[in-house]
Amino acid sequence: MTAGQDLEPLEDEALRERLERVWAHPTGWRGVLTAVDHKVIARRYIATAFVFFFLAGVLALLMRAQLARPESHLIGPDRYNQLFSMHGTTMMFLFAVPVMEAIAVYLVPLMCGARNICFPRLNAYGYWVYLFGGIMIWIAFAMNVGPETGWFSYVPLAGPEFSPGKRTDFWAQMVTFTEVAALAVAVQLVAQILKQRAPGMTLSRMPLFLWSMLVTAFMVIFAMPAVMVATTFLITDRLVGTQFYNPAEGGDPLLWQHLFWFFGHPEVYIIFIPALGMVSQIVAAFSRRTILAYPAMVLALLANGFLAFGLWVHHMFATGLPRLGDSFYTSASMMIAIPSGLQIFAWIATIWDGKPRFKTPLLFVIGFIVIFVLGGLTGVMLASVPLDLQVHDTYFVVAHFHYVLIGGAVFPLFGAIYYWFPKITGRLLDERAGVWNFWTFFVGFNVAFFPMHILGLLGMPRRVYTYKAGLGWEVWNLISSLGAVLIAVSMLIFIINVLVSLRRGKVAGDNPWEASSLEWATSSPPPIYNFLRIPVVTGREPLWEGDKLPVMSGLGETERESLCVSIVEAEPDIRQKSAPPTVWPLLAAIATTVLFIGSIFHEWAVVWGAIPVAITLCGWFWPGRPTRKALKERSA
Repeated sequence: MTAGQDLEPLEDEALRERLERVWAHPTGWRGVLTAVDHKVIARRYIATAFVFFFLAGVLALLMRAQLARPESHLIGPDRYNQLFSMHGTTMMFLFAVPVMEAIAVYLVPLMCGARNICFPRLNAYGYWVYLFGGIMIWIAFAMNVGPETGWFSYVPLAGPEFSPGKRTDFWAQMVTFTEVAALAVAVQLVAQILKQRAPGMTLSRMPLFLWSMLVTAFMVIFAMPAVMVATTFLITDRLVGTQFYNPAEGGDPLLWQHLFWFFGHPEVYIIFIPALGMVSQIVAAFSRRTILAYPAMVLALLANGFLAFGLWVHHMFATGLPRLGDSFYTSASMMIAIPSGLQIFAWIATIWDGKPRFKTPLLFVIGFIVIFVLGGLTGVMLASVPLDLQVHDTYFVVAHFHYVLIGGAVFPLFGAIYYWFPKITGRLLDERAGVWNFWTFFVGFNVAFFPMHILGLLGMPRRVYTYKAGLGWEVWNLISSLGAVLIAVSMLIFIINVLVSLRRGKVAGDNPWEASSLEWATSSPPPIYNFLRIPVVTGREPLWEGDKLPVMSGLGETERESLCVSIVEAEPDIRQKSAPPTVWPLLAAIATTVLFIGSIFHEWAVVWGAIPVAITLCGWFWPGRPTRKALKERSA
């Protein structure tokens, strides 16, 4: 391999034709079922996640319609329980984590200067499992078998005594679906970022988005098994009569809370930390300035990921745990504000020191800073045990939760969509519609959720389907419901903007924002092989380093190959073959789905369902023979 050659990708038409043949995937239905290109899978991931987002939003509107007036009979108590359970479940498990990983699946290989993600078949398998799990729980909801015990499904309420039937079982297995998918993506991201970066992209030159996704992926690997264990214990309690959570038989219901929140609080940061990376990329591009304090920003991301595992008990201050232990979690809950605050100051300083262009992506970033700071302030308040005990299980917590998650994740996510939409589609979203989208969302969000702080302080409990008149809650609930309608208008503007721009949007060009990271070093949208030649990185902002981007040659041109590098210095190491399209990941996902759904009804489904899973995995990993065409090209 030779590095550092200044070659123009457009000059070698023969190489382009060879790579298009090698990396091509089938068309039609065969292509839909067998695709392993990270860009194709990521687009499906993003679209599916947003479908679930809008479905959950419809449920939120129904809940706000029910609560807009006291003693409303629009929705009954049982259906309302399913509504808020499905809303939270969909937002947390089917939208927030998957959409962040989906954007990473698209961008990380491009930012790394790679031709595909490192485990393309595992990538396809993860998507199919995620899709089937989401479809399963929504079909159950449509058939009145949706979960009714909240997205946290506390025992003993979720146990066999108080939740008969299969509602909780469907919820528990849906969690297993989504966690398998999340773990599949996390493993790929870790391997991709550490081993398949562009030559010269040392750890100290990695974009902050790559750092954020590396931290997130490790968090997924360490946090997700806890909730899988928790739900497995719950299913076995319900299906085969184990007693993990039954205190009468030596179990403990608090075990569920410890296992669930050991996953649940890191999950908040699993959603939030990718958003931090998105904000850093957007701020740098629209300020025309390298992010200030890069080493401190990296350390702040690492600190966020580490400290997130030490906070889970602040969800359990009302459970009677020893007060001395509570003090440690209070300290950790306050301490985690330090790295987050450091990053906010660095972004503000970067904007101040640069030449900002206030386009829609940067507007969403500024909205994120405002709302997240407000959410962080109430988070520090809730870290105090006396105050937490007073407002526990009230709408004050609902308000804080949405300020942190929507302000801290959804606002940056929309900024990221506006920023990378031209990379994915080749077209720009309409700027005027984007401004309307931002302001209606920003105003609607604050109108919807700020009154919930007041409702909580007035004593309105969470998860009630109605309330009596004369408690002083009527006006604030009505205002909150009107804010929800304004958010719905904002989402409608966004949908129309996306649909219209896909067909008639302004052609973006390769790098419309004049950004500096490697995903903008190829065409928009990228070719199927991403890069004609692998770029060589010589600085932290490779596209701002000079007029020409150095490239390297040496990868195979007659078969799919990716470059592996050393972990720290990113020196070329070995060439790794990349798997071609195949239907086996889909078949393996179908077999996994049969196993998971079958286990809802009978424990022996785990045994018999493992057989088709094993068969499909054998087909997946069975070594294939090279085609005649490949042998001919190799010999040539």
